Amino acid sequence: MKVQLLATCIVDSFFPEVGEATVEVLVKAGAHPTFPAAQTCCGQPLLNAGYTAEARALAIHTIETFSDEAPVVVPSGSCADMIRHRYPELFATVPRALGQARALADRTYELSEFLIDQLMIADLAAPDARFIAYYPSCHLLRGLGIDRQPIELLKAIPGGSVQRLEPDCCGFGGLFSVDHAPISKEMLLRIIRQIEDTGAEVVVGCDASCLMQIEGGLRRAGSALRCSHLSQALTGREPGLR
Repeated sequence: MKVQLLATCIVDSFFPEVGEATVEVLVKAGAHPTFPAAQTCCGQPLLNAGYTAEARALAIHTIETFSDEAPVVVPSGSCADMIRHRYPELFATVPRALGQARALADRTYELSEFLIDQLMIADLAAPDARFIAYYPSCHLLRGLGIDRQPIELLKAIPGGSVQRLEPDCCGFGGLFSVDHAPISKEMLLRIIRQIEDTGAEVVVGCDASCLMQIEGGLRRAGSALRCSHLSQALTGREPGLR
């Protein structure tokens, strides 16, 4: 099956290894990923900051870039939620664009969702068994309702074990962590304490932005524990974001 990879701007700019691992996972699952080179940001940071017109312009660009009818796979609950829910809202009063936005929304999937619910593949024979603390990020869990899919994939790793962390925001939230730094810090500390209590060997999640926030907190706390995106865990890559 041909699929289009929307890598996300944070992966493309800061964590290309996550994009590479995502391609590897999709190929292993029998998909044929393509990478539309004109892709940029989905527009979520602009929308969250109140720049609606600018976010709409990026949404139009994304819709045009992914005009192929093939499914769009996104290694991020946050960006997938933006396309699936915010794009139709952005064009609610523009009938022609609304139709295009809905068409893209209907064929856009977060990575774990695509693997489990579309390809119906859970066991990818990941070679690296570890005690994993799984972090359910906010947009993935509350925005898309995705919870069981990443856990099914992680539990299929032979010899490994998975403990799902209690849902709690990491405090990143894009500009939230900048505009409300003291509150963001306290939210992050709650997550760090919860992770440390598990005794896990690695933290795995589906959003590189949340993992960046969490790993930054772990490093500042002097912890040797590192984070991995789901795609990295499924390909047995060494944990840790650059």
